[in-house]
Amino acid sequence: MTITYFGYGSLVNADTIPADTEVKPGRLRGWIREWRVCGEGTDGQGRCALTVREQSDAEIWGVLAQEPRVRLPDLEKREKRYEKVEAIGAAFACEARSKPGPEGLFLFKASPEYRRWGNETHPILQSYLDCVLAGYFRIWGERGIDHFLSTTDGWHVPILQDREMPHYPRSIELDLQLAGLIDEKLKSLGIDFVNVAGRQDLAQAT
Repeated sequence: MTITYFGYGSLVNADTIPADTEVKPGRLRGWIREWRVCGEGTDGQGRCALTVREQSDAEIWGVLAQEPRVRLPDLEKREKRYEKVEAIGAAFACEARSKPGPEGLFLFKASPEYRRWGNETHPILQSYLDCVLAGYFRIWGERGIDHFLSTTDGWHVPILQDREMPHYPRSIELDLQLAGLIDEKLKSLGIDFVNVAGRQDLAQAT
């Protein structure tokens, strides 16, 4: 028995899921990402993570992931601020032969009690965003990063610069070239950055 789910954020990065998970890139119609789920980590640091909302004219890239059903409790613990949306297979198209997703395909979206925009006390963790974008880059290259940035709402939320002292428990180490590419892409959006001490940079990224 297996479970099959759609990953659109950190779950796209194979380094954050079990090595034997079967992963297939694809596209999901009718949904868009947003920085709109807030909570605190075990270290007490507030953070904002990704969720999705329905939007009929949108399409997001991600992965169909399949793993043994016995791992579902661990996955639900990881996604503790989320609830499942079932039966989204008809909206998914696998990149290989445009095969649709199975009837049991589901995704996680923010539970109502956590669904709010990030802010200065609940910023986007740079270490989390690095992990997400590295996953998109591994599958789709630079166009994967561009797609993610253009199909995600909420870039008014500041980013906590914790790359050197990560708060994200599944953080990865970027090579210098990819780190530089990500930083340039973010600067082009004019995003506000907050340092690890919580002081917002005086100069907005340009």
